[in-house]
Amino acid sequence: MRDGVELLADHYEPRTAHPAGTILVRAPYGRRFPFTVLFGSIYATRGYHVVFQSVRGTFGSGGEFTPMVNEVDDGADTVVWLREQPWFTGTFATIGLSYLGFTQWALLTDPPPELAAAVITVGPHDFAQSSWGTGAFSLNDFLGWSDMVSHQEDPGLAQAVMRQALAGRRVQTAALDLPLAEGGRALLGDGAQWYESWLRPPQDDPEHWRRLGAVEALDRVEVPVLLLSGWQDLFLDQTLTQYRHLRARGVPTALTVGSWTHTQMMTKGGPTVVRETLDWLGTHLSGRPDTRRNPVRLHIHNDGWVELPDLPTGGAHRDLYLLPGGRLGETAGDATASSFTYDPAHPTPTIGGRLLSSKGGYREDSALARRADVLAFTGEPLAADVYTVGTPVLELTHRADNPHHDVFVRISEVDAQGRSHNVTDGYRRYPDGSGPVRVELDAVAHRFAAGSRIRVLVAGGSHPRYARNLGTGEPALSGQTLRSATHTVTHDEGSRLILPAADGPPSAH
Repeated sequence: MRDGVELLADHYEPRTAHPAGTILVRAPYGRRFPFTVLFGSIYATRGYHVVFQSVRGTFGSGGEFTPMVNEVDDGADTVVWLREQPWFTGTFATIGLSYLGFTQWALLTDPPPELAAAVITVGPHDFAQSSWGTGAFSLNDFLGWSDMVSHQEDPGLAQAVMRQALAGRRVQTAALDLPLAEGGRALLGDGAQWYESWLRPPQDDPEHWRRLGAVEALDRVEVPVLLLSGWQDLFLDQTLTQYRHLRARGVPTALTVGSWTHTQMMTKGGPTVVRETLDWLGTHLSGRPDTRRNPVRLHIHNDGWVELPDLPTGGAHRDLYLLPGGRLGETAGDATASSFTYDPAHPTPTIGGRLLSSKGGYREDSALARRADVLAFTGEPLAADVYTVGTPVLELTHRADNPHHDVFVRISEVDAQGRSHNVTDGYRRYPDGSGPVRVELDAVAHRFAAGSRIRVLVAGGSHPRYARNLGTGEPALSGQTLRSATHTVTHDEGSRLILPAADGPPSAH
């Protein structure tokens, strides 16, 4: 690197006189199973030179690992080295998942001329948006990730397996400690020295957070980009932003979204990810014919795959009103009200959703609807299938007796046996006010089956997915005083779910 630090890499050399091309992978998770199979040998056996590099400060590479900060410079310096190798094929592509996706965006802030294509799987470009986009810190994901990374090179396989098995419980315990900085440090020990800086919101230190992003890459990339994600992935919103931005600029872009979580991208989604990556590389690096018929492939959860010329926008919708007695109906209520109290000393728990956790994804969430600090509104059994593809919106005629409050909303599907499973969530922090609420939920592609019922949940938190609102306005880093908030929702025309709805899946025609 330009500062003299040396980074370690493995070179996978294909056994062929006619290489298909060169692939660069930059990762913080080591050069071992399963990453080296999924991003190394699979491609080398198909004719590609693969350079699999450990980023600064990880697995033998020199320097200190500070997430995101050095990836722009180190990526550019790695390409300088790559050009000088006698086996380099003259052009290259990048591939990788999660942080391996961020290292690609970092390289794309100043794209080298030899770069021919990129395949970015659940890779964020804006860490500030990922961690603070709702106004509340994404506590479970980034305390948990910091804990994992700070211990990933500890010796002893048995100890590592045991630690991983207990990781979720340990993170949950630390997430309840106050102040958050001290609770996190008690978990992390001497590791992850960056963690406290993440607890300061972007508005407090914009320059610091700018260094943790690669936002400008979206305006500079010109090469074909394949984006892969899952409806239950924590970076779904980032991937959809990337697709829309590149598409609007005319960059050759394709998108595949399956019914997967972040970790399932390498397991349940692995065959699709590898197959589509190989096809993309074959077309845009090796010059083989394009086999992709449409740029967008979406999995309709509870149904199947569809191929489309673009992401669906607009279209028909159905308004469902939040009614007295926990009902959900097609006409507005009588302006009575329902209330609940959120107590940060006993925060409403997270069940399923877009978590970086083995407990994320589609989960049975009936227990949430039974809680006293959650309002649940359930519709009548559906006469026919309802397909919802797009971004649902929940509007509430709402007030809270504490100006410092959060609103968590969820759509679930209740089956004929009364079991409820999450479909999509939304979250907003309101730091200094009370009044009508409009929450855009996560983008969704889902089939509500005939006979099932649509349910809407409204709560004041989802812990530890998001750092709980202490109710006092104190900073996340140091706050420790707790104050509850009583929320009131009025059952009038202003309290409604605006649900994209159709009687069949979207079509390419």
